[in-house]
Amino acid sequence: MNENNKESNHSQHTTSPVVNVNVAYKEHLTSLNKLALWITIRVGSMGFFIIIFTWSALWLLWNTIGPKSLRFDPYPAFVFWLFISNLIQILLMPLIMVGQNLQGIHAEIRAETDFRINQKAEAEIESILVHLEKQNELILEILKKLDSK
Repeated sequence: MNENNKESNHSQHTTSPVVNVNVAYKEHLTSLNKLALWITIRVGSMGFFIIIFTWSALWLLWNTIGPKSLRFDPYPAFVFWLFISNLIQILLMPLIMVGQNLQGIHAEIRAETDFRINQKAEAEIESILVHLEKQNELILEILKKLDSK
């Protein structure tokens, strides 16, 4: 009985509540970090790609085959389109990098938490196996005594 109490006390001391690292991480983000993550997620979506593709296709088509009097960015240079495209790239690139760094930090925190949970589970499984082995030994002893009678 005494050993069982020690084992149960031991498992109670080593087992701490699991913290949701996703919630904890989001609570510690600044407004600028949240903005960077929001932009990174949106820019990395198919919706954003379709918007940029459609905008570029319409712009280039209009200024290539549209009425000459209404073309505002002459073919073949498309200087204004190149300027806006480069401006979008220059502004989004650092924001995406910041967002990806934040996502990487979050992934590392989740991986570390998963590792700690796996270590706890392994320790608990070992404790259960030790307990089961002791029970098996007791059952074998009881069966031997019953057989000898």
